[in-house]
Amino acid sequence: MNSTTLSLPAPAKLNLFLHITGRRANGYHELQTLFQFLDYGDTLHFSLRDDGQLNLLTELAGVDAEDNLIIRAARLLREASGCQLGADIRLDKILPMGGGIGGGSSDAATTLLGLNQLWQTGLSLEQLAELGIRLGADVPVFVHGKAAWAEGVGEKLTPVELDEPWFLVVAPACHVSTAEIFSDQRLTRDTSPITLSAFHEVGGRNDCLPVVTTRYPEIRNTLILLNKYCEAKMTGTGSCLFGAFPNEREADKVRARLPATLRSFVARGCNVSPLHRELQKQA
Repeated sequence: MNSTTLSLPAPAKLNLFLHITGRRANGYHELQTLFQFLDYGDTLHFSLRDDGQLNLLTELAGVDAEDNLIIRAARLLREASGCQLGADIRLDKILPMGGGIGGGSSDAATTLLGLNQLWQTGLSLEQLAELGIRLGADVPVFVHGKAAWAEGVGEKLTPVELDEPWFLVVAPACHVSTAEIFSDQRLTRDTSPITLSAFHEVGGRNDCLPVVTTRYPEIRNTLILLNKYCEAKMTGTGSCLFGAFPNEREADKVRARLPATLRSFVARGCNVSPLHRELQKQA
């Protein structure tokens, strides 16, 4: 690596539970959730340009390059910092879109942190997180890079230390619209708030799951299948489902039993984001 190029991971996340506790007058939902990262995700490659141009060199199906969160994040950082530099950005995309594992949000956070380093703009994590919330509710947790208990609309983050099991993540072949799920009249919006200790004692659920499984039979059928082998849960608004295992071998054994047509991967849970581990190595 030299000072004009940078390659960084954009890891997946899981919501270990998701409770919807209310709804604000502006339509945003009050929630409680627990974020943990996975040692698995996209990779972004940044090359410095001194002519101010911002180019995303990777085409994403169905996403206009100008609307992509990566380019929007780069523009936002440049506006906030007054930087005149540009970048060519290439994306190695392996996380499914619309999967509830944070692919777009993670790509945006990696762009903010990567270009902050490459352009030497010197913004703090707090400043980058404030930019991130303008791109999406999940972006700040990726910016801060610590497993976290989240409240509010997801912006009130408290770092936590969790067990780091291995996860089998399964991605049914459908794209879930978060906006559609949150606007569905059947969504429960009055779950009583809990504490982290209560979650550790009695667990939690995903309030979006009944709505999602009603709207998407592929997810319902995959959930039934995965529940044969482990306690299956859904992350975010789906579509991805997951189960926790004590080691990689146990997770791989279950993965081998799933239909070959069902997209899946095995990854370790992480309390510190692989993005931050990589940035610390390069510092």
